[in-house]
Amino acid sequence: MKVEHGETIEIPTKGFSDVIDISREVERVVGMSGISEGTVCVTCIGSTASVTTLEYEPALVLDLQELLEGIASADMRSRHSETWGDDNGFSHLRAALMGPGITIPVSEGRPILGTWQQVVVVDHDNRPRSRKVRIQVSGE
Repeated sequence: MKVEHGETIEIPTKGFSDVIDISREVERVVGMSGISEGTVCVTCIGSTASVTTLEYEPALVLDLQELLEGIASADMRSRHSETWGDDNGFSHLRAALMGPGITIPVSEGRPILGTWQQVVVVDHDNRPRSRKVRIQVSGE
């Protein structure tokens, strides 16, 4: 019998591609679901943040932030920023490139992740935020 279970969590962020490890929250929600086999979808609600997997360690976090700055610099010209005056066009572009969410297989009641693979939220906006992340588990 197919079962669904979901929860929306809220996390504080600093902006400018702040990277936050939410692996424990994902594992907690999957565990609470009672689902043994299925999938978990993790999505950041909003157009200036992303969810991905990464080895969450300080040097790699800095490498990711440096890479994103090289792709869509915080001081780049953007029509969005010129139109709305909020100077966060770069954050929308970074989020569009990375995407808002991921889907991870669940087996034996746990998300299938590699030894050094964590689920992270990347907040690209140009200011601190309180981000809502939906964790939705489906399966049997």
